[in-house]
Amino acid sequence: MFYRPEDGHGLPHNPFNAIVTPRPIGWISTRDSEGRDNLAPYSFFNAVAYVPPQVMFASTGTKDDRDSTKDSVSAIRETGVFCVNIVSCALQDAMNASSATLAAGLDEFEHAELEKADCVSINAARVAAAPASLECKMTKIIDLQGSNNFLVLGEVIGVHMDDACMKEGRFDVTTFQPLARLGYRDYSVVKELFELNRPDD
Repeated sequence: MFYRPEDGHGLPHNPFNAIVTPRPIGWISTRDSEGRDNLAPYSFFNAVAYVPPQVMFASTGTKDDRDSTKDSVSAIRETGVFCVNIVSCALQDAMNASSATLAAGLDEFEHAELEKADCVSINAARVAAAPASLECKMTKIIDLQGSNNFLVLGEVIGVHMDDACMKEGRFDVTTFQPLARLGYRDYSVVKELFELNRPDD
């Protein structure tokens, strides 16, 4: 099968986000200029550079009570900072609960019954139970093609890691089993690892 996205695929569900998988989930926490906390998961998320460490996430769509975007991007525009919380398998239900479309100003931490912890370098809350959290300074917001599509880039300026996830000097993902987004309503859990040596190692 071949299709051009502009012509449509003729399938009952869009295959695009099932093809580019698995994707890590960026669980983005923000605090707006009025001090209101927000938490939302984004599956268009990844790390993009080592030095300095940088991440990106993309927000697609909009909410009726926001101007052409969603709460996370709106708050980042106001404050210039955000936090990425890593989603473990144990937090999957809370992550899903935080994806609910709530009115601007309502707290997804409370809605998902999640404990907050303070960030150190930025004015935002983070998920206390997350295996790791990345405090970020926004470097750029880019308008993407299409309606209400935005790419947010940030420099990681603070890193929180749960000590229980450290093994022999390494951050060990098998200790918390990261949750990954597949297509449609499908998710996966990382449980097994293997190593490959590069040709020039």
